[in-house]
Amino acid sequence: MWWVTKSPQMQPLAHACVSRSRPALVAFMGVSLWLSATSANAILFYSTGDPTYNTTAPGGSLTNSGWQFEGLWGGFLGTPIAPKYFLTASHIGGSVGDPFVFRGVPYTTTAVYDDPSSDLRIWRICGTFPDYAQIYTNTDETNKSFVVFGRGTQRGTPVTTTNLLGTVKTNGWSWDWTLYDGVERWGTNVVTAIVNGDGVLGSGSIGEVLQAAFDAGGGPDECHLSVGDSAGGVFIQDGSAWKLAGINYAVDGPYNTTSSGAGFDAAIFDGRGLYQEDANNVWVPITGATPQPGSFYSTRVSAHVAWIDSVINGPTPNDNTPTLQSSADVSGQYVDEMSAVVDDASKTITLALPGGSRFYRLRACGPLTIQSIQVQGGNLVFGYQ
Repeated sequence: MWWVTKSPQMQPLAHACVSRSRPALVAFMGVSLWLSATSANAILFYSTGDPTYNTTAPGGSLTNSGWQFEGLWGGFLGTPIAPKYFLTASHIGGSVGDPFVFRGVPYTTTAVYDDPSSDLRIWRICGTFPDYAQIYTNTDETNKSFVVFGRGTQRGTPVTTTNLLGTVKTNGWSWDWTLYDGVERWGTNVVTAIVNGDGVLGSGSIGEVLQAAFDAGGGPDECHLSVGDSAGGVFIQDGSAWKLAGINYAVDGPYNTTSSGAGFDAAIFDGRGLYQEDANNVWVPITGATPQPGSFYSTRVSAHVAWIDSVINGPTPNDNTPTLQSSADVSGQYVDEMSAVVDDASKTITLALPGGSRFYRLRACGPLTIQSIQVQGGNLVFGYQ
């Protein structure tokens, strides 16, 4: 006998591996499992190393400043920007079929779109988001305050240098790679400048990025990014609404206390006395009459509005082609029938006759029903609508 039913599309996480460049991409490197326990707590602060700081939605004047629009994409974040689309970073990876979790609900991805001139990536989902962020389309980001979200490392041990008089100075804090709980956190900063990232932040087409410096006097929520913060959203207030203005991409680094050796990654608020590696892999001393803070960089969303519109308002793909699933028990574990042949034009699915009783159902983005089952030439032929 056969059991006919229907269910929403659900698939397990896929494996992925992401890369880094100089400056460091703030994704996680060498990940064997996309949700492995190897990232860490989150955004780094100047004011505190408390791992519980800013782990809930901001309030007061920062209420509804973007926290409500961030969803979980593997070990990173993504931001819904339309009823069926969310925006994230290309360099963090992911595969069609992976789930994006928004407000506790998993949405299976059905298609992916890469911007040819930046690190931005849009995913289409199975289902419909209950809410989504507006895009910041103004071009006045410089000197604007913003709220940023991420899931990167904790603040580690102090990075210090000693001058000729023997005075020890704290320059910043290293990244702590040893802890991970995937907790989202938020911080604030200001857009220092708009930079063309091509050839500066790495190879390929990166496009314009928003630069934010890690200043010592930036206030209690002044933050820097670290590995794991990639793809988090940057939100700028426009009137009464907070809108998505950037997607986290990279940070300055690595640094060193000498002119040789491997160096280290860190959140630096004053680089003087340290060395930074240049494009030729040479350690160059950081000097200056005033503090030299490190920066992080987020892809400038306003520079890619036309591409975003072309995706979310473009032709709708056919992502409701079903997958036939079966189980030996009506309440048992249903698995995909990999040998089933789907003909979406005729709305039929053909499968070899099973050796015993099986229960069947369809997995698809929209509601579908098995309307008929026939035996033809040693096969089962399912008709569906």
